[in-house]
Amino acid sequence: MFKLGRNRALASAFAVPKLPSPSVRLPGIAQQRRALSIHEYLSADLLRQYGIGVPKGSVAKTAAEAEQVAKQIGTDDMVIKAQVLAGGRGKGSFDNGLKGGVRVIYSPTEAKMFADQMIGHKLVTKQTGAGGRMCNAVYICERKFARREFYLAILMDRASQGPVIVSSSQGGVDIEGVAKENPDAITTTYIDINTGVTDEIARDVATKLGFSEQCVEDAKDTIQKLYKIFLEKDATQIEINPLSETSDHQVLCMDAKFGFDDNADYRQKDIFSWRDTTQEDAEEVRAAQSGLNFIKLDGDIGCLVNGAGLAMATMDIIKLNGGQPANFLDVGGGATPAAIKEAFELITSDQKVTAIFVNIFGGIVRCDAIATGLIQTVKTLNLKIPIIARLQGTNMEQAHQIINDSGLKIFSIDDLQSAAEKSVQLSKVVKMGKLNLTPRKIPVVKTLIR
Repeated sequence: MFKLGRNRALASAFAVPKLPSPSVRLPGIAQQRRALSIHEYLSADLLRQYGIGVPKGSVAKTAAEAEQVAKQIGTDDMVIKAQVLAGGRGKGSFDNGLKGGVRVIYSPTEAKMFADQMIGHKLVTKQTGAGGRMCNAVYICERKFARREFYLAILMDRASQGPVIVSSSQGGVDIEGVAKENPDAITTTYIDINTGVTDEIARDVATKLGFSEQCVEDAKDTIQKLYKIFLEKDATQIEINPLSETSDHQVLCMDAKFGFDDNADYRQKDIFSWRDTTQEDAEEVRAAQSGLNFIKLDGDIGCLVNGAGLAMATMDIIKLNGGQPANFLDVGGGATPAAIKEAFELITSDQKVTAIFVNIFGGIVRCDAIATGLIQTVKTLNLKIPIIARLQGTNMEQAHQIINDSGLKIFSIDDLQSAAEKSVQLSKVVKMGKLNLTPRKIPVVKTLIR
C-alpha cells in the first residue's frame, strides 16, 4: 500500500495543497511533496542538537508559561511567534481580531498578553484558507539584529534524483516573489549524493551568498551541518529564511522550516512523534488511522478505488469525460467491508459529492465480498446519491448479480469508459435537481453490464 504522502504527490495535479510546501518553486527543480512538517520551535531544537546557531528561545503553551520563558531569556528585546504550520504568519490575523502572528515584544508582561491572545485561537494566513489553523503554542526567542540576511534551502530534486542547495542573497523576504521578479538572484547547487557537501562546495555557497570574510567559515560549517541533518533525518526540505550574519558576526538561523519523508516514519520515530495532527486536514488524519489513503479535492464525484495507479487512472478518466473528482481515495489491497464503510463515510462527509464511482479490482478480496460490503454500507448509511460500481476480477459475475438483485441505486458497469460517463452524467443530473433522492422514494435502477 502506498503511503499517504506518496499519494499526495501523485494527486497533486488535482489537489489544492493542504500541507505546507517549500516556499520557493523554481523552473527545473521538481520538488517532493510527501513530507511531515514540524513546528518552528521543534526545528530550532533540532538545529541546536547539531550545533547550529539559533537565537535563544523556548516554547510556551500557556500565557503563564510565556511570561516565564520571556523572563528566562533575559532580554527586553524578543519576538513571539504563533506556532501554526502555515506561511505568512506575520501578515495573518487571528479570529479574535489580533493582527500578526509574529510580534516584537519588550517584556515578560507583553509576552503573557500576546500569548493569551494567540493560544487557543485560529490564525488565518494566505496559506490556511478562510478557516485558519489553531494556535496551540507560541515560540518566544531573543531578537537578533542582522547585518545581512540570506535564503538557503536544501531540497530533494526529482529531476536530478538528488539533493540541491537553493540559495539567494535576498533573504528575509518572500522568496517566491524573488523567484518571480528576479530569478537570477537565486542560485541552485546540485549535490552528488555520493560525495555530499564538501568544504569547497559549502565555502563557495557561503561566499556567493555574501557572508563577510570573517563569517565565511562559520557559514560553511552551518551549511554542512544542515546537510547532515538532511541526510540523517530523512528530510525532504530544510529551509532557512533568513540565514543571517548578525551585527556581532554570528551566523544564525533566524527561522526554519523542516519537512521529512513520510515513508521514513519507521526509522525516524522521534521526528514523527512531533507530528501535530491538529494542523492537518482532519479527514486525512482519520483516513490514515484507518489504513486508507485519502485526499480531499475540489470536485463532486467521489472516488473509491484500490491501488494508487488505478486511483489516478480513475480521476483522469473522470476529468476526460468532463467531470471533477471530489477526492483521491485508495483503500489498498484489503478492500474489506469495514474499509469500504469508512471510505464511504469520508466521501459523503463532503456535501459537494453528488455521485460516487467505485472502481475496484478484486484480487486478494473477491468481488462478491466487495459487492456485499458495498450494499451493507449503502443500507447502513442510508445513502441517497447514485453509485457507479466497476468491480473486476475474482467472482465479478456473482458481484454483478448481487448488485442487480439489491434494488438499490447502484449502477454495475464493467467498462471503464462507460462507468466514467455514467458517473459524470448522474452527477450532473443530481446537481440539476432532476433525480429524486428522497430516502423513501429511492427507485430500483436497472443496472448496466457491458
